[in-house]
Amino acid sequence: MRKTTRYPVEGPNALWQVYSTVSYWKSIRNFIAIQLARYCPYLPLKNWIYRRILGMRVGKHTAFALMVMVDVFFPEKITVGNNSIIGYNTTILTHEYLIKEYRLGEVFIGANVMIGANCTILPGVTIGDNAVVAAGSLVHKDVAPNSFVGGNPMTVIAK
Repeated sequence: MRKTTRYPVEGPNALWQVYSTVSYWKSIRNFIAIQLARYCPYLPLKNWIYRRILGMRVGKHTAFALMVMVDVFFPEKITVGNNSIIGYNTTILTHEYLIKEYRLGEVFIGANVMIGANCTILPGVTIGDNAVVAAGSLVHKDVAPNSFVGGNPMTVIAK
C-alpha cells in the first residue's frame, strides 16, 4: 500500500480545483524550472535547480537523465539519496488528482539506486538503497533495498 493522504473535494473533479490546493504562481515557477532542468545537460546545474528552486532533497552525485519529469505541483515531496541515477524520461509523481479526491504522498528514493528509462513512480512510494528498477516499470508500491524490480505491474525479479 502506498503512503498517501486523501483529501476529498466537493463539486467538479479535483483537477479543476487544483489552484485551491497549490498556488498558481508556484505552478508556473515550478513548470519553468522543471522544463529548464529536463533539457539541461550539466548535472550540477540541474541538481541546483532541483534543490534551490524546487525544494527537492537531492543527494551528492545523483544524476537525473535528460527529460526526467518531476512533480510540478509538489516537487518538495521528493527525496533522492546519494549516487543514484534516474533514467531518461522517468516521471516522479507526488500527487494524484481524481474525480472526488486528490492524494498526496512523499517519494523516497534511496542511495545507489538505478532507475531505468521511461519509468513512472507513483506518490507515496519508497525505493530502498541499492535497488534497481527496470526500464519501463510502473513503481506502484515500495521497493525493498537491494532488490531488482520491473514490469507493469511491477514485480520483484531478484533480491
